[in-house]
Amino acid sequence: MLIRRLKFFGVLVALVVVLLGGSYLFAPQWLLRAHVMRQAMTAHVEKHTVRAGDTTWSYYEGGQGPTLVLLHGFAADKTLWLPLAEQLTPHFHLVIPDLPGWGESSREPGGNYGIQAQAARLQAFLDALNLQRVVLVGHSMGGAVAGVYAANHPRGVAALALLDAYGLKARENDFDRAVLAGKNPFVYDDRAGFEHALELAFLHPPEVPGRIEDVFVARNRQDRAFIERTLAKLRQPDDYLSLQHVLDRLTMPVLGVWCREDRMVDPSALDSLRDGLVQASTISSSLLSGCNHMPMMEKPEATAQVLTGFVLGR
Repeated sequence: MLIRRLKFFGVLVALVVVLLGGSYLFAPQWLLRAHVMRQAMTAHVEKHTVRAGDTTWSYYEGGQGPTLVLLHGFAADKTLWLPLAEQLTPHFHLVIPDLPGWGESSREPGGNYGIQAQAARLQAFLDALNLQRVVLVGHSMGGAVAGVYAANHPRGVAALALLDAYGLKARENDFDRAVLAGKNPFVYDDRAGFEHALELAFLHPPEVPGRIEDVFVARNRQDRAFIERTLAKLRQPDDYLSLQHVLDRLTMPVLGVWCREDRMVDPSALDSLRDGLVQASTISSSLLSGCNHMPMMEKPEATAQVLTGFVLGR
């Protein structure tokens, strides 16, 4: 009987190895999807969809406590928040959408996906979920969307947290010069290009298996026209300094969190944020070491600690 059991488990293990190896070679998107599902389960969030305005929104939701709405950055999606969500769901009710046009949320052909348009769409999303007096947390482009929304709807925003946010005055860096010269660092055609994009965003880029890199390359090629059209919109003055232009209208508590080694949005933007908040009820800031542009992924514990202290300490 023991020998039979051992043979059975041996066959089972062999089947698992074959299936995993086959998936990696021929369907790596399945492995990536399984990895994301595992992260979501660990973070105690579930995926939902809702129709709001011109968009079918895909979003994660989970946890108990004050409601935090987390908005991702350019050429990203809701899954990038999962390492941080794991730290936050014990204390907060999280709502983490794919912004319209990105991830699994729908996209209107030829639609406007600049900062102002996304802030307007956000109102429809929050209304559809009957969310009131939320804490908005925005990263990079999502920070600009969050800030513009908060300026236009101050009664609906209990507090605003901006992580390495786009849309502020800052010292020009190599990344700025490349984008302003017409280069698009967010598009790539092969694994080397994908790895270069990781190096731009991470101080210590994560190791991604080659076939999983191929999944991201294929997605990027598919979204190429949308990425280029949206980046061109974000280069326009009304978007490029969209957050800077509304700072004097923000009346709620505001937190700025930056990575000290951010090579995409220079940390001097944090000074512009503090100087421009002339009406905010309270102003907090934190400069994290050991990360580049992705604090929620490179420093999830430290980022969660800062956010938790800001929200619960008000």
